[in-house]
Amino acid sequence: MAKQPWNFMPKAISGKWSVGLIIAMPLLFIIGTSLTNSLYQSVPAGDTIFADIAVRPALALTMLAGMLSGVLAFITGLWDIVREKEKAVLVYISSLIGALLSLFVIGEMLFSH
Repeated sequence: MAKQPWNFMPKAISGKWSVGLIIAMPLLFIIGTSLTNSLYQSVPAGDTIFADIAVRPALALTMLAGMLSGVLAFITGLWDIVREKEKAVLVYISSLIGALLSLFVIGEMLFSH
């Protein structure tokens, strides 16, 4: 069986989704951060996620969408690597970044401060 060469860009649709979602993640975080400094400057944060959504909905939903896109980038990238046998550098990078974000989110849920 011939070895598949390494590529920079993914060929499978799930790999393209993984790369697209990981690009969307920091953009959503930047939008959320700009909302903190402009729209919700004088509004205090809520104690829980649901309270924060009620008080500052645009900020909370934008940041949650950024986290969700990072986690989904990890899932779709892992799917592409395992099932589709993708050998694209960008898929591996997006999966790694998504895995680190997933580890951070799990850590925040287990050991909140």
